[in-house]
Amino acid sequence: MYKKIFKISAALSLLTVGNVFAQSNLYSDVPEGAEAVSLIDGRALTMPDATNETVLKNLADARYRYMDYPMNSDNAVWYGRRLAYAGDFREAIKIFSEGMLDNPNDPQFLRHRGHRYVTIREFDRAIADLEKAGEMIKGKSNKVEQDGAPNEFGIPVSTLHGNIYYHLGLAYYLKHDWENAKRVYDLDLDVATNDDNRVSITHWRYMIRRRAGETHDAAKHVLDVINKDMKILENHTYHKLTLFYKGELTESEISEGIDLEDSADAATAYGLANWHYYNGDEAKAKEMLQSMMKAKAWGSFGYIAAEADLAAMM
Repeated sequence: MYKKIFKISAALSLLTVGNVFAQSNLYSDVPEGAEAVSLIDGRALTMPDATNETVLKNLADARYRYMDYPMNSDNAVWYGRRLAYAGDFREAIKIFSEGMLDNPNDPQFLRHRGHRYVTIREFDRAIADLEKAGEMIKGKSNKVEQDGAPNEFGIPVSTLHGNIYYHLGLAYYLKHDWENAKRVYDLDLDVATNDDNRVSITHWRYMIRRRAGETHDAAKHVLDVINKDMKILENHTYHKLTLFYKGELTESEISEGIDLEDSADAATAYGLANWHYYNGDEAKAKEMLQSMMKAKAWGSFGYIAAEADLAAMM
């Protein structure tokens, strides 16, 4: 019920800009009620109505602020973000698109729309948005990006510049464009401000090089920034994975307790499956990737990467 109300309100708000989006090609068509379609077999990917009270309250608060002053960039950004957290990725994309009309020089809208294009498997659109956002931030000061779901310490660990490069590198990775993915994640490391950033970026930098055909000996230099004593606030999974790539944790240690079919374990599951793949055991990797497709939440980066790899294996 809440979700339907928010969708109607978002649609009505768009009328204020002259029905711009009714004529805009913001994304590809999908079956009614779907947010995306699978890269493997084209099946509809749907999201259940949000039921978490905190998510719904945050969404309601963001909507009221947005409806009161939709031209304010923070109001528009947060309404779009809260819609996405509730599973309304396409509505979020509409709100980010509308926000750009009033704030054409604010890269936040391209950054967040690009992120959600990744979620709905529109990788080319994501790349276009995030490359443009990358151009917009050149020579500009960076800033901390507040979390929608704060970690236990209440300390945000990411920045606007870092998130633009991170999601752009991911979009290239998902298209298996290793050279561009490597280029962008190297830029991302240059703007990393803490150990949480360094472990997440290093995870992708190492995997990219291995998928591009480099041996461990050729790629291991990117792991030099990793050690067991890093101060990690939230990216513990990426820290363990990078220690595993470095040889300081075993496969049994990294896989203990994970469920390939649990979306919460998608990052670890994908990292392990990918490790088997680039070390020559494609059958094992494929088996693990297929198990991951049984997870319910299809929006995690690990799930999307697994889906993209399986599609390429077909």
